Amino acid sequence: MLPTPILQFGTSRFLLAHVDLFVSEALQASRAGAGDALGGITVVQSTASPASAARTAALASGAGYPVRIRGIEGGQPVDRVQQATAVRQALQAPSQWPGLRALLRGPDVQVIVSNTADQGYALDAADQAALLDADSPAPRSFPAKLLVLLHARWQGSPQALLTLLPCELVERNGDVLRELVQGLARQWALPEASVHWLGTHCVWANSLVDRIVSEAIEPVGAVAEPYALWAIERQPGLVLPCRHPAIVLTDDLASHARLKLFLLNGGHTFLAERWQRDGRPATETVGQALTDDALRAELEALWRDEIIPVFAALGQGAQARTYVDSVRERLQNPYLDHRLADIAQNHAQKKQRRLAPIVALAHEQGLRHAQPRLQAALAA
Repeated sequence: MLPTPILQFGTSRFLLAHVDLFVSEALQASRAGAGDALGGITVVQSTASPASAARTAALASGAGYPVRIRGIEGGQPVDRVQQATAVRQALQAPSQWPGLRALLRGPDVQVIVSNTADQGYALDAADQAALLDADSPAPRSFPAKLLVLLHARWQGSPQALLTLLPCELVERNGDVLRELVQGLARQWALPEASVHWLGTHCVWANSLVDRIVSEAIEPVGAVAEPYALWAIERQPGLVLPCRHPAIVLTDDLASHARLKLFLLNGGHTFLAERWQRDGRPATETVGQALTDDALRAELEALWRDEIIPVFAALGQGAQARTYVDSVRERLQNPYLDHRLADIAQNHAQKKQRRLAPIVALAHEQGLRHAQPRLQAALAA
């Protein structure tokens, strides 16, 4: 099994067009005499889905895959294909678990990346401490898999630091994952020294990812928008898989999360609200909706009059206006078929998560400006 400095849980098209593409671009820049990347990536398929298995088989060759970047960038249409080559090998956890454990016992892996979907942090009652035995199969849940691998690292190379970079869309995902894994370690009655090691020799980074990856290319590859962001909270000992323009180290991750939640996600939810309320065409996309001048004006007014003043009260008005400029280009992407019917799924919960905090924060900041569009959406 080939040792690589980056281990990745998940084969999603998002990771292929986000983290993996960043590392690939950084490696290519390094070969040209610039750039900075740790090295290649080992991808681990952690679910049993047929789609993941097909991607894993295609990635296992190490030949790379295409990422097609399509959209608007700087006011100009973009349509280009890049070959991503950072993935060196791809493994299936159930069938190659002993080799994966052996890989983690050594010091080679420096960074673990994950994107394990909506239920990725769910525990499984079938996962028990006996899974730490050398001949045991792979655990079912991702946190248990991670604990077994980290326990192997503690036993084999305890002085080698390790950075974990979860990319799941969970608030303060690094803190949440650390607490889950340490809690599971205590539940399994592991030595307290190993539980302490999880908090001192492992850096659990909180991060926020942002890129629309609209479709897959078969058997492996992806179509993505030009915009990309990976905001990572700065902390001592943190090791990045690479340096890249889309990777931002920050002391204020919450501000990046608010920008995305209130302006991008909030804009999506507002359009979905109007799509439902006005009985607009069933197959309408975001791009098609924004060709309606009246609806476009309403969205602009929402941003300008109801949301950006909240950021201004926080001292982030200029940052919010710049971010809206990028969101405007993203929503008008002519190559992206982002259907409002899909955005409208779980609409009531999304309104409470994306719109209600804007109103609450305005009150906290003592603002008295009207927010009629937000109030109407929340009251509906």
